[in-house]
Amino acid sequence: MTTLRSDFLKTLTERGFIHQCTDLDALDERLSARPVAAYIGFDATADSLHVGSLVQIMTLRWLQKSGHKPVVLIGGGTTQIGDPSFRDASRPLLDDEQIARNAAGLKQVFSRYLTFGDGPTDAVMVDNAAWLDPLRYLPFLRDFGTHFTINRMLSFESVRQRLDREQPLTLLDFNYMVLQAFDFLELSRHHACELQMGGSDQWGNIVNGIELARRIDQRQLFGLTTPLLTTSAGAKMGKTASGAVWLNADRLSPYEFWQFWRNSEDDDVARFLRLFTELPLDEVHRLGQLKGSEINEAKRILASEATRLAHGEAAARDAADIARRAFEEGENASGLPSIGLARSELETGVTVAQLLVLAGLSSSKSEARRLVLNSGARLNGHVVQDADAQVGTSDLTDGSFKLTAGKKRHVLVHVSD
Repeated sequence: MTTLRSDFLKTLTERGFIHQCTDLDALDERLSARPVAAYIGFDATADSLHVGSLVQIMTLRWLQKSGHKPVVLIGGGTTQIGDPSFRDASRPLLDDEQIARNAAGLKQVFSRYLTFGDGPTDAVMVDNAAWLDPLRYLPFLRDFGTHFTINRMLSFESVRQRLDREQPLTLLDFNYMVLQAFDFLELSRHHACELQMGGSDQWGNIVNGIELARRIDQRQLFGLTTPLLTTSAGAKMGKTASGAVWLNADRLSPYEFWQFWRNSEDDDVARFLRLFTELPLDEVHRLGQLKGSEINEAKRILASEATRLAHGEAAARDAADIARRAFEEGENASGLPSIGLARSELETGVTVAQLLVLAGLSSSKSEARRLVLNSGARLNGHVVQDADAQVGTSDLTDGSFKLTAGKKRHVLVHVSD
């Protein structure tokens, strides 16, 4: 096995970030010799990223901590098309105003993980609309289209899956591959980028860019991909039954973000500590060895460390304190996920089953009844015996009451006049 010299690649290898690399030895030599600019692209399809993008964000963070320069590419141009990689259907097209609004939200995410500025290792953020919007399409096709064969594009796994499922693959979708390759060429020319990184589903697109730069500019570029993550239960990272786990606080509260990590499966804890925290690996190993009820210590540390990176020290401390008071001391702590309910509705008559549905703790009344039947629902910490029991003003504490489903899902119901 290759003995790596660069701190960046050693860190990525030890912590489990590397899936594929185009020329590991040559890249290691380049990274060992001087600071290298590297980029990852993010299309502006939403105004926040979710934890499914955290592997990429942490890769950029380790790049900067290792003395290199992160380049965050916002796909203001390519978002107008949408990345077809491993999708059954084309993305809905967004207008310029939506894309600009989403791009502004993404900038908030990266400012918490990276240091931006004008220094040699300070991160920069660029938008590929700067070079894609002014393109004259026919001259572009003439100059660059000849370097992409349909035969090769059809060989990519992301394309073959779409065709195998008999899902449409449009000319617009095919253009995305060409434009992403052109991004790498432009970034190498104007931002000295030598390395593109991304998830393993981006391998074909990355290789296209490397090949284009070799053909057009006789320039050696590199590609590195990270594994696509799923939980030990096989679920896709970033999604839960209640929706996406967003990184911006206006989309998901720091407490709910903390609680997502606290609810990790036992088998995922050590891996998540390596990937999503900066704890030393000997401490990660110690925490990963904990078993039984002791693993809850590791989960709390994982939750606090991940929340500190995403939302800051104060938010992580507050979230941990809310959880401690709500779960360990039984307090009706503020800061839990909450919904509002009019006092008139409460006085008219609301059942526990109806409230569980309103609070998002059950998807239907029948599911709520099964939850109660299995002793899985609590009101103010007390097990509910009857799903059709009426909840009244006598159940209120300081104008609210707490609903619980299972051991870990809690919602405060605030009643107002």
